[in-house]
Amino acid sequence: MKSKFARNLAIFATAFAMVVVILGAFTRLTDAGLGCPDWPGCYGFMHIPTAEEHIEAANEAFPETPYEFAKAWPEMVHRYVAGTLGLLVLWLAIISWRNKDRLAVKHSTFLLILITFQAALGAWTVTMKLHPVIVMLHLMGGITTFSLLAALAARYYYQSGSPVSNTWAIDNKKVVIFTLVVIALQVALGGWVSANYAAMVCHELPICQGNWLSDGDFSTGFQLKIPYAETYEFGTLDQNARIAIHATHRIGAIVASVVMLYLVYLLISQRADSVLKNIGYILLGLLIVQVLLGVNNIVMKLPLWNAVAHNAGGALLVVVMAVLLTLILMPKQQQLEEKSNA
Repeated sequence: MKSKFARNLAIFATAFAMVVVILGAFTRLTDAGLGCPDWPGCYGFMHIPTAEEHIEAANEAFPETPYEFAKAWPEMVHRYVAGTLGLLVLWLAIISWRNKDRLAVKHSTFLLILITFQAALGAWTVTMKLHPVIVMLHLMGGITTFSLLAALAARYYYQSGSPVSNTWAIDNKKVVIFTLVVIALQVALGGWVSANYAAMVCHELPICQGNWLSDGDFSTGFQLKIPYAETYEFGTLDQNARIAIHATHRIGAIVASVVMLYLVYLLISQRADSVLKNIGYILLGLLIVQVLLGVNNIVMKLPLWNAVAHNAGGALLVVVMAVLLTLILMPKQQQLEEKSNA
């Protein structure tokens, strides 16, 4: 009964993490990252200021950043939901500690440490005025939290043993790990595009701004030590640096797609293993949708709904890959039976 409750809580927390990731993307893409200039409150309040006297007090306290409700509410809602997710992760950790479940103790403890660091990144995002490195790390921290929660849910769901055949796992573990790394790097590149406001510097397909090889400033575009600025909102890099970032993300999308298609082939070709086949079809569907959303970002000039969906699609690709790797690394049912009989 305890393990069933932990499994259901892990599944719920995973779905909740998806909401947090989507809200984070919405907040960033509506330029609401500095909707509240302080942290953890908003203009000195722990709620969204709506009363006239509260708004007046907010403007007096922060005259350099006048209060805007349209930007304050996404930021605070994201904080409320992210804080709730932190409590869910703490609950999962407490359950694993009390049950002394070796399978979950390390996993949930690491998750708790990660989400604590993620909260710190959220604070630094505000205090460091949307510094691109912090923004990208905050994005990747959220996706990593989402992925690890999904992996924990998979561990609980298949605690009687991994459904993946041991032969396939041994033969293809390196391919799965390599694909996961490639996809994670591509998602990080997307985060770097967003953090530097480089999504709309290229309006043509498939070439970016004519001869991007000569126009793109790659050394500046990928320099992590960015010169100090009072605020990094709307970006501080010049056009050529942003072209380099955007073009690299497009090239990365091609590479990631080829790598993913090879893994999908390996998964779908396993006719006797329904779990692997289903994961293969899920990855293929997500990849197709993600590519279409990426193209649509350019064609329709970054519509909000499309950009948010593109962020969510990238996160889901990483999550599905993380679950697949978890199932590969988990002990198989036969191994668990042999261990219990020993």
